[in-house]
Amino acid sequence: MGTLFASRLYKAIIFSVLILLVGTGGYFFLFNYSFIDALYMTVITVTTIGFGEVHPFGTGEKVFTIGLILSSLFIFGYAVSSFSEYLISGQFFHQLKVKKVQKKIEELQGHTIVCGYGRNGKQALAKLKSYKKEVVIIERDKDLISELDIHKVLNVEGNATLDETLIKAGIHNAHNLITVLPSDADNLFVVLTARQLSKNCKIISRASKESSYSKLKIAGADNVIMPDKLGGAHMALLVVTPDVIEFVDRLTIEGDTTANLEEISVNDLPKEYIGKTILDLDLRRKTGCTVIGYKSPEHEYVINPDATVKLIVDSNLIVLGRPEQINKLRELF
Repeated sequence: MGTLFASRLYKAIIFSVLILLVGTGGYFFLFNYSFIDALYMTVITVTTIGFGEVHPFGTGEKVFTIGLILSSLFIFGYAVSSFSEYLISGQFFHQLKVKKVQKKIEELQGHTIVCGYGRNGKQALAKLKSYKKEVVIIERDKDLISELDIHKVLNVEGNATLDETLIKAGIHNAHNLITVLPSDADNLFVVLTARQLSKNCKIISRASKESSYSKLKIAGADNVIMPDKLGGAHMALLVVTPDVIEFVDRLTIEGDTTANLEEISVNDLPKEYIGKTILDLDLRRKTGCTVIGYKSPEHEYVINPDATVKLIVDSNLIVLGRPEQINKLRELF
């Protein structure tokens, strides 16, 4: 419906310009008026202002002017009607909103794109927002788009499998993309398209079938998550090691008694710490946080690393702490 209104509005604009060209051309070529006089006569005629003629009219000019007036009445009536419907339909304000949102998205750097605002998409958004990450949602459902607008979440309405939709969401500047569409085939298309558009973007995909896992990895997904498989394994572990799982849940789920895990890139530390050891960083004394993991530039993980481990460029530290300790850590680094 919105496309229909926009199409009618464009037609009205084209017809309005056309009547001005025909009128100006008629006075100019048929009756030897100067260009300014021809344009002046056309404008006062089609707008029915009623100022005096530039020259006394002959019969031909009168007939031409009558035709111009009648044509302009129909065309401008059509234009006013189309524009009124365009305003009433909400498309005018919708386009203003889309342009405003698009401008904000174009200014983002290092944000995360989430394709799909279903159950998994909502959980992903909530977690990313809790870590103060910039997020852009791609969704097709107009009701969900309205919900996102109410909560002032940047969004793009469209099909996430298409190049233009991902480009609108800022795929070229995004650091991460999460696709949680209901269909594995759609997720596969999103991964293929996103990887083609951005070689460095980290892509995380949802999968519902075991057979989709390898296909998504081959297509370019860095990580593939199977919620149903994780859910079943999680429930089984609650039987086998309930206290361990409950403790881990407290590390990863936001709440009043949450202990948070934080990742620190060695590249973001002050330069004087590069090449030093974890002991030299002295996080425990400065923030109360504890280093529980180390990731080397070769993506090798060390659990509970030695204090003598050196802080090398492109490595990362995994830190554990209470919310207030993590906040202090963020302030320092």
